[in-house]
Amino acid sequence: MTAGAIFVLLVLSGFFSGSETALTAASRGKLRTAADKGSRGAQQALEVTEDNERLIGSVLLGNNVVNILATSLATALLTKIFGQNGVAFATLIMTLLVLIFAEVLPKTYSITNPEKVASSVARPIQFIVLVFSPIVSAVRVLVRGVLFLFGVRTDPDSHILAVREEIAGALHLGHSEGVVEKEDRDRILGALDLNERMVEEIMLHRSGIEMINIDQPPQDILAQCLQSQYSRIPLYKDDSENIVGVIHAKDLLRAMHKLLIGGKVDQKTLANFDILSVAMDAYFIPETTTLGDQMREFLRRKTHFALVVDEYGGLEGLITLEDILEEIVGEIADEFDQDETTQFEETTDGAFLVEGGMTIRDLNRAHDWNLPDDEANTIAGLVIHEAQMIPVEGQVFSFHGFRFEVVEKDENRIATLKVRPL
Repeated sequence: MTAGAIFVLLVLSGFFSGSETALTAASRGKLRTAADKGSRGAQQALEVTEDNERLIGSVLLGNNVVNILATSLATALLTKIFGQNGVAFATLIMTLLVLIFAEVLPKTYSITNPEKVASSVARPIQFIVLVFSPIVSAVRVLVRGVLFLFGVRTDPDSHILAVREEIAGALHLGHSEGVVEKEDRDRILGALDLNERMVEEIMLHRSGIEMINIDQPPQDILAQCLQSQYSRIPLYKDDSENIVGVIHAKDLLRAMHKLLIGGKVDQKTLANFDILSVAMDAYFIPETTTLGDQMREFLRRKTHFALVVDEYGGLEGLITLEDILEEIVGEIADEFDQDETTQFEETTDGAFLVEGGMTIRDLNRAHDWNLPDDEANTIAGLVIHEAQMIPVEGQVFSFHGFRFEVVEKDENRIATLKVRPL
C-alpha cells in the first residue's frame, strides 16, 4: 500500500516537473498559431502562462508537497524494514528515483516537445493553479515583503526580456548555428529597428540634395528635370533654404504634353509657363521622427518624399519611402543606380576602402561588425568624434578594435577611409 502511494507520488512529481518545463519553454508564438488553428490545449496553455509568477508558484508548491510526502513515506517504510539504517537507505533510493524519474526524464521529454506537452498539461495545471491560488497569493505577498526589506522592488507585470530582444537573440543564435541566413536576419532586424531610429540617421544631407531654382526659365527647368536621375526635385526661390514646392517630372511632362497637343508650344508661351502651377506642396517633417512613424505617415498620405527640418525650421535633408525600405531589405538599385560605385571595396591586404558618408549601420550590416553608432551616423563622423578633431590625410587612429586611416579628404569632409579590423 505504501509502496503504491510512493509510486503515485513520483508520477505526480514527474508531471509537475515536466509541466513546469514545458509551459516555461514553449514558444508563445507557436502556441498562438496552434490556437488560431483551433487547438483548445494551445489556447489553455496561453491562458495559464499569462501569469508566470502564479503558474510557477503553484507548480513548485505541488512538486514540493509530493516530493516531501513521497520521501516521508519511503523513510517510514524502510525504517520498519531496516531500523535506523532505513533513513540512509530512504535518502539514497528516493534521491535516485526523484532525480531520474521525477526530474531528468520528464524535463528532457518536455524540453524536446514543449508546445505539445504544454497543450496536453494546460487543463489540469489550470485546475491546480486555481486550487493553490490562495496559498500562492499569500506566499507572493510574503516574498515581496521580504524583498522590500532588502530594497528590492518587483513588478509582476514586467517581462524579463522584451519581445524585440527575444526575437533578435533568436535570430543571432539561428544565424550562428547556420539555420537563419544573414540576409533574412538583417531584414527582420531592420524591420524591428524602425521604431528605434530617427529619420536624421538615414536622410540625404542637404549638401547632396539636387534642387531647382524657380527663377530659372521654364526651358532650363524642363532640361534639368529631364537630365536628373530623380523624379521628384525640390524647388527653391532666392535661397536654397526657401523651399516653395516639389516638382514631379511626370507632372511637368504631362503639362508640357498638354501644351503640345493644344498647339501652344512657342517661346513666348513656354517663357510664361508657371512651374508652381504643376508643383506639389513641400512636405516637411522634424528630424526626430522615427522611421516607423514616418513609413506609416508616407503610406497614409500616399506620398514617398519628405524634407527634413531641424528644431529651428532649417533644412537638414530629405528622406524617401525607398530610404526606409532599404533599411529593411538592403540597397535597392534601379536603372539609374547601375553605374554607381559601391561604398566600400576590399583591398589586397584585407582592409576596406570605405566612403566617409557610409552609415555605420550599413557597414556593420555588410561585415557583421559592431562599431557603435550612438554618437555618429556615418563612419567619418565616428572618426571625427573619437579623434575630437578634423584629421588630415594619412592620419591613422585605432579604436573599438579597428584601425582607421584617412585616405582622402574633400575640404573638411573625410571622403575615403581605410578600415581594418585589428
